[in-house]
Amino acid sequence: MKQIIFNQKVVPASAKWAFAARRVNRHDAVGYGGDLYNARAGDLVLVEVQTIGQHKKLQLAEGRYSESYKGDLMVVVCGNRYAPDQFEGFAEIDYDGCDMLAGGGIVGRMEAAHDKMATPTRLRPLGLLTDRRGEVINIASYAIPDATIPAHVTVIGVFGASMNAGKTTAAVSLAHGLSRAGYAVEGVKATGTGAFGDFNAFLDAGVPVTDFTDAGMASTYKEPLERIEAGFDALVGGAAARGADIVVVEIADGVFQAETAEILKSSRIKERFDTSLFAAPDALGAVGGVSIMRRHGLAPFAISGMVTRSPLAVREAEAVTGTSLLSRDDLLDPEKLVPAMKHTLRNREQHAVQAA
Repeated sequence: MKQIIFNQKVVPASAKWAFAARRVNRHDAVGYGGDLYNARAGDLVLVEVQTIGQHKKLQLAEGRYSESYKGDLMVVVCGNRYAPDQFEGFAEIDYDGCDMLAGGGIVGRMEAAHDKMATPTRLRPLGLLTDRRGEVINIASYAIPDATIPAHVTVIGVFGASMNAGKTTAAVSLAHGLSRAGYAVEGVKATGTGAFGDFNAFLDAGVPVTDFTDAGMASTYKEPLERIEAGFDALVGGAAARGADIVVVEIADGVFQAETAEILKSSRIKERFDTSLFAAPDALGAVGGVSIMRRHGLAPFAISGMVTRSPLAVREAEAVTGTSLLSRDDLLDPEKLVPAMKHTLRNREQHAVQAA
């Protein structure tokens, strides 16, 4: 923990708390101050909105959007971001200002942007939040406890070819379909950037969910593989402790993203997956993605995603990959989903016996 040496000021009660900071006990935040240059990923920052850019709303800790206005005070989290369709940015805070990198309240220095993106919302940092000991508050201090994953729990990885390939829709539909089949299912977002879109999608489907922010990471970009693996263990192990038979684990971005590529190359995350589902935007993405997955010893039981919206693309992908394509509706239907997973799924009685 870092010690603050400047005079502290009371954190304003009017400040909006971002989703990425939701686990922090607000009563612990008794002041704020510098040294902003030494901010690290996960540190809480009090900022004032200077100009409204790409992110016009903040995702609140309460799980809803809040319209942003110039002069708003926000409690956000310093972090890295990797999003090919949006921003790449780093966990760096400058006294002159910082950028809103993600709507869940991840801030830092924007490095690169997709050309469809507007200029980032610009923020004036007022200081790092501190506790009663004068130490900087980091969300890692509020992480869920370490856990181990029991052998009887089925763990399914959901990967994709890219952003916006349909991973979250596939993961949520898979989890909902398995729940309808009678299994106790939880969702886990193991990698990505702190935001509530995917998180809320699982909840909307009636599936309990946790993500990497619960494991103390603002995002997993630039995090060591060992820390991501420990977070995976804690999240999946926690779901098992709550009674989950099956845990559906979404892995963010595409197979070429650095941390995803590390997971596929060699990790206990990959080794713990009982099977996988792959989401692709089109037939070529399906063919290339499944080839990469197979190369790493993780053959998907099916392909889903945006590709399934086109019957012609489905025929192309199935012909080349030899893998079944399941649409959102197929994943939601136990009569279609369970037979497709017959080599992976144990029935509820087998789960109960192995758990005992």
